[in-house]
Amino acid sequence: MKYRWGFLLKFQHVFFFFVFILITFFTENYFLDAPELIWCVLFIILFNIGLYYLVYYYLVPQFYLSNKYPQFILYALICFLVSSLFRILLEPAVFRMNFNETLSNTKFLYNVYTEQGIVILVASFLGITKDKFLIEQDFQELGEEKDQLHLDLLKSKLNPHFLLNTLNNIYSKSFHASENTSESILQLSKLLQYVIYDTNKEKINIAQEFSSIQSLTGLYQLKYNNLLDISFDIQDEETLELIEIPPSIFLTLFENALKHSAIGIESDSFIKVRYKIENQEIFFEIINSIAKKKILVNNEDNGGLGNEAVMSILEKNYSGIFTFISAEGENEEYQTVLKIKLS
Repeated sequence: MKYRWGFLLKFQHVFFFFVFILITFFTENYFLDAPELIWCVLFIILFNIGLYYLVYYYLVPQFYLSNKYPQFILYALICFLVSSLFRILLEPAVFRMNFNETLSNTKFLYNVYTEQGIVILVASFLGITKDKFLIEQDFQELGEEKDQLHLDLLKSKLNPHFLLNTLNNIYSKSFHASENTSESILQLSKLLQYVIYDTNKEKINIAQEFSSIQSLTGLYQLKYNNLLDISFDIQDEETLELIEIPPSIFLTLFENALKHSAIGIESDSFIKVRYKIENQEIFFEIINSIAKKKILVNNEDNGGLGNEAVMSILEKNYSGIFTFISAEGENEEYQTVLKIKLS
C-alpha cells in the first residue's frame, strides 16, 4: 500500500537529526575548537544514525510491538550504556578535548548521557508512533477499498434482468419486419455504452445521465408500443453539460420508479421526472404512481440498485450538502426528491 504518512515519517527523521546536529555542535563546542569540532560532530552524528535506526527498525518492531516490553527496556538500556561508554572512552582518546576547567569532566559525561538518551528515546517514540500511523492508514485505506468495492458491486447489478429481457424481446421481433427492431437495438447499445463505460467513471455530466434515462425510457416505450405515461420537465438545460455527478444516481432513482409504478402493467400508472437548478441546488424529482398489484410488480424486479446504493454514493461524495426524500405522498403517488448543493 502507498502510505500517506510516508512524507511525514521521512520529515521526522530529517528534522530530528537537524536538531540533534545543532545540540551536538553547541555541547561539543565547550570542549573542542575547529576543525576538530567539525570532525567530532560528524563522528557523533554518524555513530548515532546507526544507533537510531537500530532502535527504530529492530528493537521497536521485534520487542515493543510484539508486547515484549521487559526485553525492549533491557535492550534499550544496554544500547544506552554501551553507546555512552563507547563515546566516553573514544572521544577523549581521538580528539584533543579541553578538560582544564572545573567540573568539565562532569559536564562532558552529562552531555554524553543526555545525547544518547535523546537518541534512544526519540527513536523509540517515532518507531512506536510510526506503526500506529501505518495501522490507522491501513484501516482507512481498507475501509475506502471496502466502500468502493461495495459501490462497484452495486453498480455491477445495474439492470441485468431488464437488459436480458430486452434482448429477448428484440430477438422475438427480429423474425418480423419491424421499424422498432432497429430502434430498440440503437437504444440498447446506448444503454450498454453507459453501463460499460460511464458507470466506471468517477463523475459524468448530467446530460450523460439523462441520456441513459432517455435510452431506458425508449426501450420501455418500444416494448409497450409507446403507450407509457412517462413525462420529463427539464429546466435549466444549459447546466446539463456543465454540472457533473457520480454515475447512476438519477438513473437508479428512475429505475426504482419503473419498478414500483407498475408502468406498462397497470393502465393508470405514470412517471413524472423534473430537473432544475433552484437556490444554488440541483433539484431532481420523480413522482410515480404506486402499483396496486405488489406481488406482480415485485416479480418483475429488474435488478435496480435501490436507495441503499444512492445513499452510499451521496454520503461518499456529498456528505452534509444533500437532501434526499423518498416517501409516499397523496393520491397514491410516490415522491422522490434529491437536492445537492452546488459548491
